[in-house]
Amino acid sequence: MAVTLLDTWARPFGMRVRIALEEKGVNYEYTEQDLRNKSPLLLQMNPVYKKVPVLLHNGKPICESLIAVEYVDEMWNNKSGLLSPHP
Repeated sequence: MAVTLLDTWARPFGMRVRIALEEKGVNYEYTEQDLRNKSPLLLQMNPVYKKVPVLLHNGKPICESLIAVEYVDEMWNNKSGLLSPHP
């Protein structure tokens, strides 16, 4: 399963997704983005808001950090959950 994270190092929201991926033991590729000169991949995967982080899993984009963390928690459920099952 190909997992890529489009992000920039200075963003705390991307850090949230990186922590989730590390906690679940997911092998992923980190692609640093320049927000002044957005890459064609970022513009293609998040055409509406054009912002990071974007988690790509098998070519499927997951935008918004909390949604990405929920996705990671559900897809890789081999370890204990990251988020409480109760709202």
